Amino acid sequence: MRLYIGLVHYPVYNKNHEIIASAITPVDLHDIARSAKTYGVKKFFVITPLDDQQGLAEQVRRHWTEGYGARYNRHRKEAIELVSVVPSLKGAIEEITEIEGKHPLVIATDASKHRDRVISYESARVLILEERGVILLFGTAWGLDKAVMKGADYILAPILGKGGYNHLSVRTAAAIILDRLVGDFA
Repeated sequence: MRLYIGLVHYPVYNKNHEIIASAITPVDLHDIARSAKTYGVKKFFVITPLDDQQGLAEQVRRHWTEGYGARYNRHRKEAIELVSVVPSLKGAIEEITEIEGKHPLVIATDASKHRDRVISYESARVLILEERGVILLFGTAWGLDKAVMKGADYILAPILGKGGYNHLSVRTAAAIILDRLVGDFA
């Protein structure tokens, strides 16, 4: 399996539908990295152009992979070792292309319903299990900018709960989606 994930902090929307760069939340790094390790993800890209936010993510990564945290909790170390901080989605895709030898399929996630390029979990699972790299993108704040969505090969069907409320944390959505896409249903 050649699955990569990207947590996009820019370009994303704020609640006023303005394009912003969102702040990194260390708990997202911890929890998504743990889910990524559990489900066999090859690399977890944290995508932000902001130097201070890159520094924060690197500080968290170094603490758990090189610092006291690496000795304190080896399981967390194994998960956080998947984290790669990059300034752009383009940089993440270039890195995957270098590793895999070809451009990855890009699958964006979104809480809203789309009509074009929507892919079901079942179809996405087949693509992920094929011999091609796939990067699964998760948006922060109020979701991925339309340019990111337009550049994706597919848009994954949204997670639908009961009722009209649909505002999961990104770490919760990532865990649910990874389980649906690559979990063992035996």
